[in-house]
Amino acid sequence: MDFSYMVFVVLLLGLGVFCIISRKNMIRILIGLSILVNAVNLNFILLSTVKSPGLIDPLPHAFVVTAIVVDGSLIAVALALVLSVYKIYGTLDVRKLRRLKW
Repeated sequence: MDFSYMVFVVLLLGLGVFCIISRKNMIRILIGLSILVNAVNLNFILLSTVKSPGLIDPLPHAFVVTAIVVDGSLIAVALALVLSVYKIYGTLDVRKLRRLKW
């Protein structure tokens, strides 16, 4: 297994966590979440080659394809929620939306 790919996965994980923690815009938080999920999927594919070098286990690939479908539907629902929040409140700033009380 090449460790340069693992370094790339760790950098993607760091970038995704940084986007989720530091950004106050809801769309940027969703982009960070998508980067984080893609890093986890790439890590899962990379670790599928550890058991026997040269051979690839097809089961993790099936899990990753399923995770990509679930992630796509999650992002679609989240973007619909963001659009609805913007129509109602006129902002996507998370700090301003936290101040709103029901």
